[in-house]
Amino acid sequence: MKNKLLFSVFVYFIILVLLSLGSWQLYRLTWKLDLIKQIEGSLKNKPVKLSSSEKKNYLRIKTSGNINFEKQIYLYNLNESGKPGFEVINPILIDNENYLINRGWIPFDKKEKPEINLINQNNINGTLKNQIKANFFKPKNDIGKNYWFTLDRDDIFKYTGKKFSKYIIYLNGDYQLPKPKVITANISNNHKKYAITWFSMAISILLIYLYFRKKNY
Repeated sequence: MKNKLLFSVFVYFIILVLLSLGSWQLYRLTWKLDLIKQIEGSLKNKPVKLSSSEKKNYLRIKTSGNINFEKQIYLYNLNESGKPGFEVINPILIDNENYLINRGWIPFDKKEKPEINLINQNNINGTLKNQIKANFFKPKNDIGKNYWFTLDRDDIFKYTGKKFSKYIIYLNGDYQLPKPKVITANISNNHKKYAITWFSMAISILLIYLYFRKKNY
């Protein structure tokens, strides 16, 4: 009798945990939908002057600055078609504040070619994005060969000798080389699927438990 009671307590505990996980995913789903709505709204707004605006994620901005081409960073990445190449990242000084600007993607054979550095520095339109943490499993940067896999802040400081804003400017505009990255609100949102999974597991365990309890009592 005692063993049956302990088993019942264990089953109900597991069910409670699964229901809690499902509820947490519903909370995350609501948060993610609100975030996507905010991003979509921000991306629809007209660009504002960077110098006179409160900086925030996905803010569309217009500005001017001095781009440092000598400390240009070549970040390995795939383009929209899945072709490997580099994203071209530059330090840029704007109103005495250092930023990184992601000017877009180039194929490998265009690395260090002069034609990739044609840009109007007096008329820069872009989107601010919070720099995300580097993936732990990516290879280490080869600073000597200027071959990067992550925008590791310590490596960037070693390479440039400067610290930068937490926001990266993603260049917008009709440039062909580098090809600017298209910024959208298409971010991962699998919380509904996860919630259904946890709730389904909780219901399944409860039904199985009730079936065997009825059979054995």
